Amino acid sequence: MNVDKYVEQISELFVLSDSFLRIKELIDDEASTIDDISEVILLDPALASTILKLANSTFFNYPGKIDTISKAVLVLGITEVYTLVIAYFTSDAFKNTDANAEYLDHFWLRSVDCALLIKFLGTSLRVPNAERLFILGLLHNLGELIVQQLSPELFIQCSSDDSLMLPWKKQQEVLGFTFGACSAELFKQWQLPYSLFAPIRDQDVDEPSQYNIETQLLFVAKRIMNKNILLTNSKFQQLIHGDLMAGDILSILHLNEQLLSNAVDYCDLERMGLLSVLNPGAAVVY
Repeated sequence: MNVDKYVEQISELFVLSDSFLRIKELIDDEASTIDDISEVILLDPALASTILKLANSTFFNYPGKIDTISKAVLVLGITEVYTLVIAYFTSDAFKNTDANAEYLDHFWLRSVDCALLIKFLGTSLRVPNAERLFILGLLHNLGELIVQQLSPELFIQCSSDDSLMLPWKKQQEVLGFTFGACSAELFKQWQLPYSLFAPIRDQDVDEPSQYNIETQLLFVAKRIMNKNILLTNSKFQQLIHGDLMAGDILSILHLNEQLLSNAVDYCDLERMGLLSVLNPGAAVVY
């Protein structure tokens, strides 16, 4: 199957809820108010609880207490709350996958790590509203769940812990596309923002220097995560230079070894807090 067929089949199994579609309509409607959006969020207690927990977490580091959804929208902004809504409903859509719990916990651990890493890098480089970048890291590899669900045999063949055959290269060899491309195609079909699916689509390009900073940061954060969790015997420079002409991305972004090390330290510090909100099972396992 090509990537379109995978997305077509998975879309029949996992769909975004009506609540998400209603919130998306309100956010797209310039006449909508904060109260309009808050009222719809409050109709889903689990969503409302998740947003409040994240809004009050050290991830956002807001100095006061955010105790209502309307205040969360006012303080964080509509765009940021929409990002949290996307994160919640996208992960919720896949909660009933028949993959084993241990694998899913590990999947979300990797996703959270990538989210924390890209957020730290963006903040360090003073990218405006860097918190929004976390959604790119969190959902960058959702296509992995799609392939695992529909083609478990091929999914196994995509595994690689060899820095000479990087996972995304192996995916391209086995499937004809990467998990990232599959993720992006699903988000495109779900009519999620272009600013979300474009960097995810382009995360494995050979020349990230030709793309926007969101794509470049996802490129780097993904490779730090892989080095820490999957390719532990590899050096980070191997993962960068293993991607043909991508080796200059660190200098383009003005990233040095110390900053990368600081990103890992930040991830280690914040991981449990974010996991406990987004995927408690993974937090327990970790």
